[in-house]
Amino acid sequence: MVFRRPLLPWFLLNAVLLAVLAIRGTLRYPHLPDRIPERIGLDGVDAWTGRSIGSAFALVFLYAGVTVLITVCAEMTLRVTPRDELHGEAVPSAAGRAPSSLVVRPAGLGAARRIARAVLVLDACIGISPLFGCGVLWRSTPEAEVPVWLFAALVLPPLAGTVLTVAAAATGRKR
Repeated sequence: MVFRRPLLPWFLLNAVLLAVLAIRGTLRYPHLPDRIPERIGLDGVDAWTGRSIGSAFALVFLYAGVTVLITVCAEMTLRVTPRDELHGEAVPSAAGRAPSSLVVRPAGLGAARRIARAVLVLDACIGISPLFGCGVLWRSTPEAEVPVWLFAALVLPPLAGTVLTVAAAATGRKR
């Protein structure tokens, strides 16, 4: 995949977040207790598991997978032919609606770039959540209590990124 130049700085932001998570985890791993949180609920830690690479770095691996998937989606957004570059197909059908193949297309190249950037910003917002989650996961002592603000710190950044992405997609499809 050839990554498009307009998206490179936005992709690098996600790569830096992933590197920070990986380095932070690598430095914390030797100091982790034998038991680390497996599942965290609103009332604190619900279940414990033994310390292993898989359990300690689960959020990092998950974010790495999400980053690959979202990066591919952003790249593919730029490869879709925008509606304003289509010839002949852009004419509405007899029912007065655009053909179904035009519904998911951005209006133009500028709109496609905005949507692709918004998708990569969404990935960065998703990447902020593991920073907080790993802070609880990588504590030096096995405590069942978690801070009250953790749920908001895990949910609000991806929610904000989703709102930005939907807004970019909605404005990108207008004529």
